[in-house]
Amino acid sequence: MATIELTKDNFEQVITGSPMVIVDFWAPWCGPCRAFAPTFERSAQAHPDVVHAKVNTEAEQELAASFNIRSIPTLMVFRDQVVLYSEAGALPANALESVVTQAKAIDMDKVREEIAAQQTGEGQSTSR
Repeated sequence: MATIELTKDNFEQVITGSPMVIVDFWAPWCGPCRAFAPTFERSAQAHPDVVHAKVNTEAEQELAASFNIRSIPTLMVFRDQVVLYSEAGALPANALESVVTQAKAIDMDKVREEIAAQQTGEGQSTSR
């Protein structure tokens, strides 16, 4: 599967409509972004079950700002609309493969339980 371009108009639809999405925040003027692009494309070909998407931070400044993108490239992995991974910097192919494999293996029921526990536990003391 080829990578898709995300905009503020289709971002939510793609994230909510796909079980797993890897987003590459990039810009055309960014050398490391351009160097990472072929690695990202190969990952898209190797994992057709995972949506690989790109956000051009120059064209989509509002979208990049909403995710507090400060450095590019930044890679984010969404699974069931939960951000599992967010890291700035171009990854070598083996590291990207590891991120994809680990994200696929995560037990999302456990993640949702942990999120719920954090939300209900806010403001409560855990000391005894």
